[in-house]
Amino acid sequence: MRAAVSIGLAGSTDASVVRSLAPRIERLGFSALWLNDIPGGDSLAGLRVAAGVTGGLGLATGVIPLDRRPAETLDLAGLPVERTTIGVGSGRVAHPLALVERGIEALRAVSEAAIVVGALGPRMRRLAAEQADGVLFNWLTPAAAAEATSELRAAAGARSGPGPRSVLYVRTITDADAQPMLSREAERYEAVPAYAANFDRLGMRALDATLADGEHLIDFDVVDEVVLRAITPTGSLAELEAFVERTADWLAHAE
Repeated sequence: MRAAVSIGLAGSTDASVVRSLAPRIERLGFSALWLNDIPGGDSLAGLRVAAGVTGGLGLATGVIPLDRRPAETLDLAGLPVERTTIGVGSGRVAHPLALVERGIEALRAVSEAAIVVGALGPRMRRLAAEQADGVLFNWLTPAAAAEATSELRAAAGARSGPGPRSVLYVRTITDADAQPMLSREAERYEAVPAYAANFDRLGMRALDATLADGEHLIDFDVVDEVVLRAITPTGSLAELEAFVERTADWLAHAE
């Protein structure tokens, strides 16, 4: 397994759970902790908690919708810049490219943290390839992720410095009891028009882009970083501890 492998949690995960879990994620050798930003959950606040109990673990948001949280309002205090990645997306606006471009400029002006862009379509991916440090892909099969990564590299062209990184969120379960939660998550995204159109274009269902066993982890070794987005029956600390231990075992056997 050559791709970096990270753990992803809901941004609404309680601070006490993040505080307990982050050191274990670091000890088990994962690259980063990603917190997705959702209403009722501040990913940056969660990452500050993780920063305080870890020494080298990457800290990343995936992604902050700029229509809901403008770049100028984001509080980056307390986040070590050398291990922080700020993931941003457009949300639902009439002119998403302009919003994200302005957001990248605003963040560059106040921080040297890496910036990745949540990009579903080719125009947003091109913007990210040209101006950001990477792209966060979502709900892609390994084959689709490989194609998207190739397109990202091509879009970057002769850009100077390190090329943009490709990061892929993969909804993952390690417990059969979590299958209903995974199915509901897939159905929820299939009901979103933009994702539904993308699934149709790619000829896939959302569940085709998920992971339920370690045997197929290596299939996702087509991007620079794989984020195993933890799906458990209730999201309890005990379940999440079991999840990271089990996926660390998968990783060990994929080497």
